[in-house]
Amino acid sequence: MKILIIEDEKKIAKYLKQGLEENSYTVDIAHNGIDGLHLATHENYDLIVVDIMLPGINGKEVLKQIRNTGIHTPAIFLTAIDSVNDKVNGLDIGADDYIVKPFSFSELLARIRACMRRRTDNYVSNLKTGNVTLDPKTRKVFRDKQKIELTPIEFSILEYFMRNPGQILTRTMISEHIWDYNYESFSNVIDVHISRLRNKLEKDFDKGIIHTVRRVGYVLEERD
Repeated sequence: MKILIIEDEKKIAKYLKQGLEENSYTVDIAHNGIDGLHLATHENYDLIVVDIMLPGINGKEVLKQIRNTGIHTPAIFLTAIDSVNDKVNGLDIGADDYIVKPFSFSELLARIRACMRRRTDNYVSNLKTGNVTLDPKTRKVFRDKQKIELTPIEFSILEYFMRNPGQILTRTMISEHIWDYNYESFSNVIDVHISRLRNKLEKDFDKGIIHTVRRVGYVLEERD
């Protein structure tokens, strides 16, 4: 598997490259956003690890431009910026995960494996709950005949709900499914994403489809 690391701190980049190559990954490095964007859009990678604070072009803009070209390579932000708003924004831009420095290398490896599992799962059939339909293959969502545009994280959360209809999903379960780890720092992020997901699914319809189970979590089900 080939990984692109976009990281301006050379010691960290060298450490990541060595550790990943010891785990049988092939690694390319870019030390600024301009070179990173060029490599990401001209070479084929299985995963991109990108810092946010980069010279030339910052990491968020790099990922925006990558996604705007239609490239859906899994991407992980690896950054010292740790506010909830930054995490939400980074995931909304199109990152598959968000890791805050300082980090453990074993955690990074686990997150990389989780990203690849999510991307390689071969789901074929459509999922349907009430009048909501989700196609895992084309990543399209409809409620009745209305197409619902979702961010990658919102799509992943909805898919998880739709594979477990009627089951109460706790914040811990959702965080472990989406990010492969359970961290309290992700609790508010999950609530924000579910609030936005609800708004997109329910704003033009009379009935809700995602319901809060107080002090427990959330459930997806059609109710009278």
